[in-house]
Amino acid sequence: MSAQADKSGNGRTIAVFGASGHTGRFVVAELLRRGFAPIAIGRDSAKMAELGFQERGVTIRTASVENPATLDRALAGAAAVINCAGPFLDTADVVAAAALRARMHYLDVTAEQLSAQTTFDHFGAVATAAGVLVIPAMGFYGGFADLLVTAAMGDWEAADEIRVGIALDSWRPTLGTRVTGERNTAPRLVVEGGKLVPLAQPAPQTFWEFPEPFGRQDVTEVPLSEVHVIARHVRVASLRTYLNNTPLRDLRDSATPPPVAADESGRSAQTFLVEVVVRKGSRVRRAVAQGRDIYGFTAPLVVEAVERILDGRAHCSGALAPGEAFDAADFLRALAPEYLTLELDAD
Repeated sequence: MSAQADKSGNGRTIAVFGASGHTGRFVVAELLRRGFAPIAIGRDSAKMAELGFQERGVTIRTASVENPATLDRALAGAAAVINCAGPFLDTADVVAAAALRARMHYLDVTAEQLSAQTTFDHFGAVATAAGVLVIPAMGFYGGFADLLVTAAMGDWEAADEIRVGIALDSWRPTLGTRVTGERNTAPRLVVEGGKLVPLAQPAPQTFWEFPEPFGRQDVTEVPLSEVHVIARHVRVASLRTYLNNTPLRDLRDSATPPPVAADESGRSAQTFLVEVVVRKGSRVRRAVAQGRDIYGFTAPLVVEAVERILDGRAHCSGALAPGEAFDAADFLRALAPEYLTLELDAD
């Protein structure tokens, strides 16, 4: 636990940077549901007030990445900070640095490869010295695939090939997703020959036989932050990620509207299925997870991580991938059946 949390006497206080954003609101709600005391941090206190944070007992503070001193004040008293404010290429370095100054844990939900790698590179040694955890990409894109891969690997120390297949029935992107896509122009990387190499252009296309209800889908290779997260701790010769073409068409259409709540939780009706296939020689292991709303699902994923860090179920300190920090299979099973269905098989 962080020194700051010890001083405050409340290890259940969690700061959420970007709390008024679409994913940030889900994270605040999940923290409240689990009995945490969230601090909602954003640029606009009026906007956060309009969202009813104060009525639910949530502390509101303002801060911006342009002024690190405001971040230092906003994070005071928290045991950890969850950064939900993309593009993370613009926020992760500054918010993580503020967390490390306060000796508190840092997590974010970036899908951006360069942001995740930069966080690992910049903060590993500092986090280890401070005795805290820094975990980038603890969201649907990134950490989720890493946990599935780690669970599927089981006792294997290395793999010849890892393939991640993601199927969405639709994708109504948030404004934040669109802004991040415009900002994130760094070349995408995959693992081939055991090394990070640029994705071929144009991006390779193929098909994937997903379990029902998706079945056979045309897919495009779309590597996101899971590549750097998985490659950080899994020895693998080839690592590839594929996304079905239906959500890609939605994402590329500027007329596609943002997500719409389908129930009182605020989650949309969007469904997802993620299948990972791990091969070692002729032996194959799989993990399959299904759920609803990639933005809404990110909240229990990252809050489960925070809970495990604070109650001592995380492994050591430093800048770690989720599969390094947690018992992956146990972590995923904790989210079922409320947030996902999970199938793990062994060879």
